[in-house]
Amino acid sequence: MAPDVAPHAARPQALSWSLVIPVKVLALAKSRLTGLAGQQRSDLALAMAGDTIAAATQAATVAVVLVVTDDPDVSLIAAGLGALVLPDEPAAGLNQALAYGAARAQASWPERGRAGLAGDVPSARPEELTAALAAAARLGAGFVPDADGTGTVLYAAAPGTQFRPQFGPASRDRHLAAGAAEIGPGRTDRNGTQPATSLAGLRRDVDTIANLREAAALGLGPRTRALLAADASILA
Repeated sequence: MAPDVAPHAARPQALSWSLVIPVKVLALAKSRLTGLAGQQRSDLALAMAGDTIAAATQAATVAVVLVVTDDPDVSLIAAGLGALVLPDEPAAGLNQALAYGAARAQASWPERGRAGLAGDVPSARPEELTAALAAAARLGAGFVPDADGTGTVLYAAAPGTQFRPQFGPASRDRHLAAGAAEIGPGRTDRNGTQPATSLAGLRRDVDTIANLREAAALGLGPRTRALLAADASILA
């Protein structure tokens, strides 16, 4: 007798994602990290971007990471991690860079979801990204707020859903107003389920030294951790 389920039958394949990470030219990055010399800010921004890109490339459902940047050092690290590097042709800000990268991804891989990730989440773990993207796949369009609860670290739109990133100050409210659902602690999707992890590392973006200390307490990626070990004055 034939089995009720064929031996090769499997669960539906998880949605794959194209993930866009915009990174500023390092000389212009992290101006709010007051008390650090210009080179320290650049070095820190580069280390955090490298750890963020590395986590993204290791997330289970991320098929490609597109890094939009005009910085040669960022480009070198990103390419070495297997990311696709795109010059920032719009050169008009964060959301425009995200939309540009997502449009390039849509043209090449229309069957995939498109997502945008902040480039300064050095404590983000691949499994957090995987969990957040799985929630976004169920929602159609979703976002992960930052640890402060006002900004955004991740925005994602499934195939067939318009990609409308609203990053920047007070972006949580703008994403909600645009119809995206919030993904995070205490938030449930349409099926009544939550991400399998707390997303604490993913949510801790770094704009200030206080943020960096909080990220360090959560556990930093290897590049940022090594930089802080080599230059203790950054957290002094």
